[in-house]
Amino acid sequence: MKRKNKLYQQICSIDNLMLADQIARKGKLKQPGVIEHDRNRECNLMQLHQSLVNKAYTTSAYTTFTIHEPKERLIFRLPYFPDRIVHHAVMIILEPVFVSMFTADTYSCIKRRGIHAAANAVRRALKDDQGTRYCLKLDIKKFYPSVDHQVLKVMLRRKIKDDDLFWLLDGIIDSAEGLPIGNYLSQYFANFYLTGFDHWIKEELRVRHYFRYADDLVILSDSKPYLHWLLGEIRSYLKDQLHLTVKENYQVFPVDARGIDFVGYVFYHSHTRLRKSIKKSFARAVSSGKNRQSLASYAGWAKHCNSINLLRKLNYEPVQPI
Repeated sequence: MKRKNKLYQQICSIDNLMLADQIARKGKLKQPGVIEHDRNRECNLMQLHQSLVNKAYTTSAYTTFTIHEPKERLIFRLPYFPDRIVHHAVMIILEPVFVSMFTADTYSCIKRRGIHAAANAVRRALKDDQGTRYCLKLDIKKFYPSVDHQVLKVMLRRKIKDDDLFWLLDGIIDSAEGLPIGNYLSQYFANFYLTGFDHWIKEELRVRHYFRYADDLVILSDSKPYLHWLLGEIRSYLKDQLHLTVKENYQVFPVDARGIDFVGYVFYHSHTRLRKSIKKSFARAVSSGKNRQSLASYAGWAKHCNSINLLRKLNYEPVQPI
C-alpha cells in the first residue's frame, strides 16, 4: 500500500477545523467547555489554526476520573478547546486511511460496524455450524495502558509519509502512558495497533472464524487442540511484535456447553441471550421506572437476541412512537 502524504495541511485548514468543531459538539452543547468556546468561537478556531501551522500546539493537561462499570477503569479527559477539536480534525482526515487498513473481522469504533454488526457476524458463523464446535475466547491484559509508543510510531510511519503530521501525532501519543482511555484518538490508535495482528490471523494463519471487538477476541474451530496451539501462536506474536500479554482468564470450551459471552450477548448455535449483567440492569431499570430513553436503550439490546421470555417476565411493553 502506498504511503499517504500531505495530510497535515488538510488537518490544519480552517474549513476542516470548523467541521471538526461541528462534529465534536454534537450532543454536548450544554457542556461548560463548549459554552466557553462559543463565547469567542471564530477567534478560537483562527488561533488554533495558527498554532497548528506554526507548530505551537501542545496537548493540554488531562483530568482523570474512575468508572466502575463494567469494570474499574481510569478515564482521561481533555478540554473541549483546543484538544477535542484537534482530535476530530485529525480523524476527519485519517479515518479513511485507518479504515482502509482494517480487516472485515474487527468491529469497534468503525462506522457501520459496531456491537450489533459483531453480534450478527458471530450468529451467522454459528448458524453455518461448520468449524464452530469449540471457541477460543481471550482478551489482552491492560491493553490500553500497555500500548508501546515506539512500536505505534513505527507502524504509523509505514503507512503515512508526512513529517509535519508526525510532529502532531507524536505529541498526542506521548501525552500520557500507553493510550489514555477516554481520549478520542486512543480508540483509533488501538484499532490500528492490532491491525497487523488481524492480517496475520486471517492471511497467514488462515483462521476462518475470527472476531475482534477492541481487545476482546473470539475464534471458532472444530478442533480443541488446534485452538490451544493457536493460543500459543497468538501469545508469541503479541509478546514479540506488540509487547502485549494475553490475560490468564482465556477460555477454550465447547460452544453449546456454556455459550460465547461477547459484545453484551451470550451466543449458542440455536439461540442468543443477553449477557447476565445487562439483563439485571434492564430489570432494575424497569422496576425503578427509569425514563423512556434509558428503557429504550435496553430494549434495543433485547431486540437483537432471543428475548421474548425476558420481556414477558419483566412485563415490559415498548412504548410505540406516536
